[in-house]
Amino acid sequence: MIFHVPVLVESVIHFLITNPEGIYVDGTIGGGGHADAILKGLDQKGRLIGIDQDDEAVLFCQKRFSSAGNQILILHNAFEHIDRVLNELSISEIDGLFMDLGVSSHQIDTIERGFSYMSDGPLSMQMNTHQSLDAREIVNAYSEEVLADLFYRYGEERHARRIARAIVQERQKKVIQSTGELANLVRRITPSRYHVKILSRIWQAIRIEVNDELGQLQRGFKRIYPYLKMGGRIVVIGYHSLEDRLIKRFFRGECATFSKMEKQTIPSGYDFRVLTRRVVRPNEEEIQRNPRARSARLRAAEKYMPTYFKTAENVR
Repeated sequence: MIFHVPVLVESVIHFLITNPEGIYVDGTIGGGGHADAILKGLDQKGRLIGIDQDDEAVLFCQKRFSSAGNQILILHNAFEHIDRVLNELSISEIDGLFMDLGVSSHQIDTIERGFSYMSDGPLSMQMNTHQSLDAREIVNAYSEEVLADLFYRYGEERHARRIARAIVQERQKKVIQSTGELANLVRRITPSRYHVKILSRIWQAIRIEVNDELGQLQRGFKRIYPYLKMGGRIVVIGYHSLEDRLIKRFFRGECATFSKMEKQTIPSGYDFRVLTRRVVRPNEEEIQRNPRARSARLRAAEKYMPTYFKTAENVR
C-alpha cells in the first residue's frame, strides 16, 4: 500500500537535521515517507516523535515502523496540541520540527473521505474523523454570505458569490449530499475552461474550514516555539498561497491570527534566521515522478538569539 509519495525529501533532511542525536517532531506524519528519511538521518540516540490527526495514517505508520523500537513514537493528535504531547512525554526541548501540510494521496484517493471532486463520495473532508464539523454541514447550513466569504478568502475564487448563491438555491430544493452533486453544480454555473482551477479552489476553501487548517497551524507554531532549541530548525512544506504567507510571517517574527476569516498581522517576538531566501520547489524530474508535487513549496528557518540579546550573562 502506497499511502503518500513524499516530496523534496533531500531538501527536508538538508535543512532539518543539525544533530543526529537530537529529538525531532514530524507534526504531520501521514504515510511516513519523510519520517523514514528523518530516521535514516539520525543515529541510535536520535529520536523522532510523529503525530497525525488522521487515524488511518497513525495506524499505517505504527505498522510501518514497528521494527524501529523506541527510536520513533507515533501518536494520534493534532499539531495544535504539540505542547501537550511534549509535556506528557517529559520533553522540554527539541532539535527540529517538520511539517508537510498537503493532503495525502491516500486521503485524496479514498472516495469516502470526500477530498476529491473527481469522484462521487460523501461530503466529508475531515482530517480527523472524530470531529463533528464536515463539508456537508458547511455546504447545507452556512449562509450565502458566509459561503461567499469562505470561497473568496480561503479559495481566492473570484466566482465566490455566484457559486454561493447557486448552492443556496440548490439546497432549497434538496440537501446536497455528495461531492459529485456539488462538483456538477459548480460546473454548471462556471466557465468550462476553468473548471479544474475553480473546483480545486472551492474544495480547498471547504477543506480549510472543515479542519480549521490555518488556525491549527498558527496555534501550533505559537506553542512549539518555546520547545525549539536555540539553533533548532523548522522545515515546512506548504501547497497554497495562504499557508505560504502564514509560514513566511511566522519566520519573520510575526503572527497571523484568523478570527472569522479576518487576517491580522501582529508582532509575536519570534526570532528566526530564514534559511530559504527563495522558496524551494520540486524539480521537473520529481514532478514527472509525482505530479502532485508540482505545487509544493518548502521553507526553512533556524531559531536564534538576536545579537543585542547575546550578553556575557546569557551566553554562558
